[in-house]
Amino acid sequence: MAKKYNVCVLGATGMVGKEMMKVLEERNFPVNKFLPLASGRTAGSKVTFQGKEYTVEEAKPASFDGMEIGLFSAGAKVSEALAPEAAKRKCVVIDNTSHFRMDPEVPLVVPEVNGHAIKKHKGIIANPNCSTAQMVLALKPIYDAVGIERIVVSTYQAVSGWGKEAVEELLTQTKALLADPKAKVEVKCIFKRIAFNVVPQIDQFEANGYTKEEMKMVNETQKIFEDDSIKITATTVRVPVMIGHSESVNIKTKKKISAAEARKLMGSFADVKVVDNPAKGEYPTPIDCVGKNETLVGRVREDISQENGLEMWIVSDNLRRGAALNAVLIAEFLIRSQLL
Repeated sequence: MAKKYNVCVLGATGMVGKEMMKVLEERNFPVNKFLPLASGRTAGSKVTFQGKEYTVEEAKPASFDGMEIGLFSAGAKVSEALAPEAAKRKCVVIDNTSHFRMDPEVPLVVPEVNGHAIKKHKGIIANPNCSTAQMVLALKPIYDAVGIERIVVSTYQAVSGWGKEAVEELLTQTKALLADPKAKVEVKCIFKRIAFNVVPQIDQFEANGYTKEEMKMVNETQKIFEDDSIKITATTVRVPVMIGHSESVNIKTKKKISAAEARKLMGSFADVKVVDNPAKGEYPTPIDCVGKNETLVGRVREDISQENGLEMWIVSDNLRRGAALNAVLIAEFLIRSQLL
């Protein structure tokens, strides 16, 4: 009989935590004991996993005694405090927050792209930013075939990337403005009004004029590809979409590759699906990716402004592919490779 593992989800009441539980169920992950955890604010609430109701417990260091795999998505400060405590107790942490991503001692992993890095773990493995994850998935086969010299990316990110409070903010503002277009709406989570608007700021600005989100895409992409020579610039934008991040990506490759060749490479890569027939109106939108494991790519074309340039449009479910599924895939890799 195959071994089963004691698994905890920290952040079980959040959008990503709930998606993690859903993915574990769908993939028949070999769970023995299951433990839902959260901060004191939401501890005591109920969640259902594999048909059984659980009471969410407040996460404390002792919570990880006897746990073998911890899926963390409760914020960077919580991970900073509790991930080392879990690792001390032999619970391998797969952390969805930003805290450990650029730590040189912590692997930053998209399994289909750099699964080999998991083998270097010392008890903590980082999940990348969801917008980074979908981009590197699509670009990996091109990078391997012809190299990439430069990436220019603009993202159009769903409010669920901020969390359930931002989703509620979009709904509340939209309802108020539909009832009265001149209504004054409250702004809590997102920096400007998000209903019927786009906001070119995700996270705080840094001294160089980029936001933290933009610099995450730069630094994380280089770390995942293990290539600091790739020149990367990013502009990240919040849009009034519930689920599904979209990206306009322009790359300059080291060797010439046609759009047709790029489509073929990406279409044959794990968990990437090419949807690209503009003549028939076929290209991916956020609605098309919700609930799907694949990253969708369309609008692939050669850049008319430079040699060796390619343009493309990349769409993915940020809660699933960019976060929950990636974490579970890392856990499955750990089991397959006997790294627990």
